[in-house]
Formats: sequence, structure tokens, C-alpha cells
Amino acid sequence: MSEPGDVDAVYQPTWDSLDSYSVPDWFKDAKLGIFIHWGIYAVPAFRNEWYPRNMYLKDSPEFAHHKKTWGAHSQFGYKDFIPMFTAEKWEPEAWVDLFKRAGARYVVPVAEHHDGFPMYDSSFTEWNAAKMGPRRDVVAELERAVRQQGLKFGVSSHRAFNWRYYTYSDEFDTPNPKYAGLYSPAHPQHERASEAFLQDWFGRTKELIDLFRPDTFWFDFGWHEEEFAPYRPQVAAYYYNRAAEWGKEVVLTYKDKFPDGAAVLDIERGKLDHLREHYWQTDTAVSYRSWCYIEDDEFKSVTTLVHDLVDIVSKNGNLLLNIGPKADGAIPEEQSRLLTEMGGWLEVNGEAIFGTRPWRTYGEGPTQVTSGHMKEREQPDLTAADIRFTTNGECLYAICLGWPEGDLRIESLAPDCGIRADMISEVSMLGSAEPIAWSQDQHGITLTTPSKTPCDHAYTFRIVTKGHKHS
Repeated sequence: MSEPGDVDAVYQPTWDSLDSYSVPDWFKDAKLGIFIHWGIYAVPAFRNEWYPRNMYLKDSPEFAHHKKTWGAHSQFGYKDFIPMFTAEKWEPEAWVDLFKRAGARYVVPVAEHHDGFPMYDSSFTEWNAAKMGPRRDVVAELERAVRQQGLKFGVSSHRAFNWRYYTYSDEFDTPNPKYAGLYSPAHPQHERASEAFLQDWFGRTKELIDLFRPDTFWFDFGWHEEEFAPYRPQVAAYYYNRAAEWGKEVVLTYKDKFPDGAAVLDIERGKLDHLREHYWQTDTAVSYRSWCYIEDDEFKSVTTLVHDLVDIVSKNGNLLLNIGPKADGAIPEEQSRLLTEMGGWLEVNGEAIFGTRPWRTYGEGPTQVTSGHMKEREQPDLTAADIRFTTNGECLYAICLGWPEGDLRIESLAPDCGIRADMISEVSMLGSAEPIAWSQDQHGITLTTPSKTPCDHAYTFRIVTKGHKHS
């Protein structure tokens, strides 16, 4: 095994060395992945997955709810939810069947959240799902099911923020040394992580890489803290070097503190307002309020999910879409419905999504998308006047984010775009057998709209330029 620093290693733990990394085609082709937040926090199912932290903050709704529902924090702490996390209805194969029907090409479960409870049989702590709660190695079982059905498999680590996650007080169970394997040893909450914690974090990270050989590794924000700086290039080099030994092409994602080109930028609950040269990813959820299962979540519409996917893909990105199963392992009906209906749209329009690459411009239309993390509540609804482009070989796809009533003019397809009328051999709408009449002038291409919609949510015109490839 080559460690970073070995002279024979492919990558050294420096940004100059890591700049030679390139995003694999499998990831660029995949476009859609499923993220899974499933852990002890699904038992209280209150507000969001930050319940373990917030239940120990005295001014929070979680604190009051916990005391009223479960009693004093010194007698019933977060650890006491573990026996209630039973997973008795969990069938990993059924999960993967659903993900495939949704059109997903890769699956990324949370291997360890901020709460400090690994969902796999970690050698670093007895506080894990294989030895407590469901007493099943959740990540290992899911990996087998995912790979058996031909999908790519990843893991996510949120461990880095565990050091700053819990509050320690004599009124709580958190300072008790018996529970330090879950809560970390008692310390001032905002104190710099100790060297012991950093080494433990790095060890767990390498363990996840070596155990599961993940195709993609997703990191949450915790390792943006300054004390993690020396470890960031080390983690990337270790992962990439191990992948080279396995003969695999892998993807590491980051939210900040990495240079362009060394890994894949991930934007949480947000998008970009431009076509990005370097490949990127959005991670978001089927709902607005929580990443994990809660009892009163607010769900997005299928139209919103489809429009997000189309917009992101047109700008050179992927969508990692999260679900939150119940504590017993069942995926709630509303989440299942959203995934199934999204898959139905992709059955008709997947040709314009999977395996595509961006065009010279991501699209056109009057609606301005907001850029950045945590901006999805600010996003305006996209309309039939908003069009997004993707390409695959000789095909250019123009996806209308609403049903165009009457003729549609696409101004981006004026002759100076490089596509002239004499180059176009065919124009059609995916899912429709009706012929499409079209014409081009200096203002763009004008298309007739079929009399019937072939699907819902968004509609794809396929423009074939025989002998002229766009990507």
C-alpha cells in the first residue's frame, strides 16, 4: 500500500500534485445520485437531524421538547435513543430497487454523522450500528445491495464536527466518561480539536476508504476548521492513491478550502447561476426542513426536483438528492412517490440527461437563478420561457421548463451559434411521435409544439446535426 509521501505514490499530499486529478467520466455521465441520512436522529424525528446537538442547548425548541417528552437530560440523553433505533423494516435491496426506478446511478449513505455514531462496524468505537441499535453493519449491507444492482457506491463523513457538536454540563449525560465514545471527551465546545481527535478522525476516514473502496467520498463542512488544514491534502492523496491501486476512478467532494481541480465542489441546498468549467455537484433533499425523517416535513414538488436536475446538469453538474428513512428502515410514502415520479420523467427524457455534456451556453430565459450554498428557498420558479441545453454527440437538447403554448422560439439557436439550418437533419420532442415543424432566421429557431404533452414538468426538443458533434 502506497502512503502519501512515498516516492512511488501517484499523488503527493500537495495541492500541486493533486492538481493532476481529473473527474472520471462515470461521474459526469451519472448526473443523479441518492444521499441517505439515516441514524439515531430518526427516532425523535423532531425538527431536523441536528436534534442531538440542539437537545442540549437550553434555549432551543429541541431542549424543551426533549425534556417534556423524554424527561431530564441527565437521565435520558441522546444515547438512550439507540435501543429504539431498531431498523426492523429495513430491506436494503428494496431501497436500491426504488433508487434505480428513480434513475439514480450512485448511492451515498451517511457513514457517520456529527452525532458520532458510525453506521458501520468501525474499529474506532463500540458506539456503532453493528454493535448497538439495529446491530447491523448498515453501510456494508447497503454497499452489497448497491453494487449487486450495478450502481456506484459512496460514503459520507460528517465526523469532523463531532468535536464542536455537543454541550457538556453537569445537568446532562454528555460529560460522563462512560459515553465519551459517542459524545467525545468533555471539553469546551468551541475549543480547537485536540490532536487525539484529529488522528482519530483521520483514522476513521482511512478506514472508510479501505473498508468500502467508495466510488465517491462526500465530506461535510467540519473539516474546514483551521486545525484540519494539514489533513485535507493528505486525505485526498490517500484516497486517490488507494483508488489507483484498486484500478478505480473516484470522486472526492468538498464544500470549501480546496483549490479548483483537486476534487469536486459540492454546493449544499443551492445551485449556480452560470456554467462552471470545473465539474461540480449540488446536494439537497426531497424536503426543505430536514435531511432526516421528521414527522412534519415540508416536501418539494416533483416539478421542483426535475427543474433542479435539468438546471444543474446544463451547468456541468450532478444532483445528489437526499431521502430520510424512518427509524424502522421504511422509506416514507411521500418520499417514495417523489422518487418514483422523478424516475417516470427520466424514462421519457433521460436521453437528454444521462451521459450528456454542457453546450456553449447553459440556457436562456428571463428567470435568474440564485448562486451559492443554502439558497434554495430563494430560488424563483422556472417557466416555459426558460430553456436549458445539454449535448451528446450529434444531438443538442433544448429542455423547456414548462409547456410552451404555441410556437417556441429559441434565440440561442440563431445561425451565429454555429448551428445552421442546413446542418439540422431532424427535430423531435422526446416521448412524442408528432412531427415538429421548424425554421431558422437571424433571431433563432422557431419550433411548433406538439398537440399533446408526452410527460409533465419539463419537455425536451432533440435537434440532430448530422456530422456535427457538440461534445
